[in-house]
Parts: sequence; C-alpha cells; structure tokens
Amino acid sequence: MAANTGQPSARLTGAHACTGISGFTCETLSVPLDHAGGTRRVLHLQVGAENVSSARRGVLVFLTGGPGQPGVPLIPRVRSRLGAALGGYRLVMFDQRGTGAGALRCPALQAAAGASDLTVVPPKADASCARAIGSDRRYFSTTETVADIEALRRALNAPRLTLDGVSYGTFVAERYALTYPTRVTRLVLDSVVPQDGIDPLDLASIERTTPALRDACAAVRCGYDPAADLSAVVRAYHDGPELLDALVGDSVVTPDFRRALAALHAGAAGDMRGIESLLRSASAGESATADVLSQGLHQSTLCLDIQAPWDPDAPSAQRARLIAGEAAALPDRATFPYDRATAVGNGIGAGCARWPATSPPSLADGDATRPLPPVPVLLLAGDRDLSTPLPWAREEASDATDGQLLVVPRSGHSVQTRSNDPTMRRTLKRFLAG
Repeated sequence: MAANTGQPSARLTGAHACTGISGFTCETLSVPLDHAGGTRRVLHLQVGAENVSSARRGVLVFLTGGPGQPGVPLIPRVRSRLGAALGGYRLVMFDQRGTGAGALRCPALQAAAGASDLTVVPPKADASCARAIGSDRRYFSTTETVADIEALRRALNAPRLTLDGVSYGTFVAERYALTYPTRVTRLVLDSVVPQDGIDPLDLASIERTTPALRDACAAVRCGYDPAADLSAVVRAYHDGPELLDALVGDSVVTPDFRRALAALHAGAAGDMRGIESLLRSASAGESATADVLSQGLHQSTLCLDIQAPWDPDAPSAQRARLIAGEAAALPDRATFPYDRATAVGNGIGAGCARWPATSPPSLADGDATRPLPPVPVLLLAGDRDLSTPLPWAREEASDATDGQLLVVPRSGHSVQTRSNDPTMRRTLKRFLAG
C-alpha cells in the first residue's frame, strides 16, 4: 500500500441496509493498519451513510468521542438530536479504528474503567492490556485515524467534508483540518479538546471545578461554598482522584451537581456517607463494554496523543518521576480545590505514565502549532463541563481564524446530543445552513 504522501485507492464494499437503522446503508472501508506502508495488514471499518438522492450541502461526517466510541450504532441518536440542522447534508458516521466490531479488547482494563477517562485502574490492568495489543498499539493513533478519514472521503467521492466532532471527535476533526486544509468545508467542534492535546495533570478540569460547582450552587441558592467543601474533604480523606472522576462524570450526565453538592457539604462536616454513595454510583454508572467504549483503544490513543513531559521511549519509572516533578512545582492555587496528589494520580496521567514506551508512527500529520484553516468553525461548550472544560474551547477558538464560540449555560458535556438550549439549536442550524 502506498505511503500517506500518495493517493491509494479507497472504496466501500459489501453494501447492505444498516441493521436497525432506517434510511442508511452500511458498508466496509478497508484501510492499512499502517498508512506509512510498514505492513500489508488491513483493518475493516464499518461505515453508515445516509440514503439521499441529493445533498446540496455535501457530506457531513459526525465524529464520536472517547477515544473508543464507535460511530455507526450512534447514528439514530445523532440523527434525532441534530434533526433539521442536518438538512441538505448526507450524514455519514463510521467506527474509528479500534472501536465497534474491531474494538481493542482488554477485559481487566475494561472492567476497571468502563466508559471513564479518569478512573484510576490497577497497574496490572494497564500492563495486561498493553501486552494483549502488543506493538500494534502504535498504529491506533489520531494520525492514523485522520488518514482513515481521508480514505473515507475519497471512497465517498466527496470533494470536501463538513466535520462535526464531539469531545475526542473534535481533536480528530482539528487534526484532519490541519493535515488536509483544502478538504474541509466547515467544522463544528462540540466539547472541545485543543488541537495540541491534553495535559496529563488535567489542570483545566481541576481549575474549572470551582466555577462549575459554585454556579450550580448559586442556581439552587445552596448558601455555602462547595469548592471549599470539596477542598476540606480532599484534605481530610485524600480521595481527590476519585472525586475528580465522579464530578467529571456528573458534568457529563447531570451537570446540576445537586447530589454532589449535598454530599460534599455533609462530607466537609464529617459525614462521609453521601460521598461514599456518590463514588459507588459513579463507578456503577461508568460501567461499559468495549463495544460501547473500548478502553484498549482509549489508552493506546491517549498515551500517543497526550501533551507528555516525557519522550515516547521513556521508561515508566522516568515518566512517573517527570509527572510528579511537574506537579510538585505547581503553586497550591493551581490544584485547588483538590491537591497535587489529584493532579499526579488522575487516571489519564497515572495510566499513561505506566503505559509501555510506544513510538508513534512515522506518518505525516498536521502541525498543531498552526491556526485552523480559514473555514467557518462553530465551537460549542457547556459552562459546567469538566470533561472537556471551557478553557480548552477558548484556547481552540483563538486558533480559528473564522471561529464562533457559543458557551451554553448550565450545560455539561456534548451539548448537541444532551442540551435542549434553544439558542444552541438555532445557532447550529444557522451555521450548518451556511
């Protein structure tokens, strides 16, 4: 197979009606495991494309998150939630490499983390997953997924694509736009991950916890400071990583934080029953199979794409020292209302510090230091989202020469599929209509 600098043939095969999804045809896109041509092995990705006689606005590829979520099973939800905003487009979704039927399966890691980004898992779960995937883990990067999307574009005979990404899907969309700037019509970035990747200390989520909790508290006139309560609980019980994970989960599903506010206030007064219940519920709520979100893919991709203070070939012990050193240099205010142990011990940073040394593939990629191409960009952010916090959207908005940032009040993660805010709905429809 030709290297990424060429234009290898790309086609869709095996057309059939998508099971349980009316109005869509499912096909298979075969792509190289290594787009740089280092191996002849291929991956078979499922693609679902809307059956339309004409699409005057072209193809819209909706990119799911995680990393680790499939695309095709989520077509009905995306179609129903975006509704009229998709008028004139042909909606296409696909299972990114390592997801869906081709999910990377790591039973111990999956059982421990489920659908969470930040759960702190037993070290043996990471180790067994890395062994199971083996050296192939270097090919499950965003760079390779970007090359898959370009193959999909060619297979669809689409001159350009409109990309709509949610969460990790925004990162994929940004990297595609940077790599293939002339192939993009417009971008919707919902719950934004910045184009240069995320910080393993997760300081943006830590920083955003205080305003999110205080806003939720003010909305119900709770009469106390939940950030101070959280700080007191973390100081007393040293459970910062678990609480960060639980609150991030709440910001996705229930961004009113009502249960968390009461539990934190009681916990600060010494009654930990509400906190214990909150953590149990968070763990149960994050349960998910690899078909829903592959933790093997999640770990493989994040640990290649993260803004790490280490070289990709650095051994685990060195990684742990580097991340601990970065946290130790932080002022106390940088980790309030948590502590430095939360920054060091969150599931992403701790997991990637343990992940075996993995060199990324030698494949052409977009320059993350450049602005996005001069196409219309709509950035959507929930003001209470702790998973992809508002500072990330503001950072990426500064890199969009034709960008519009809409902050959705009292909302959390994935506003297109979870929020009913009328301003957001009108803005999205108007933006996609051009």
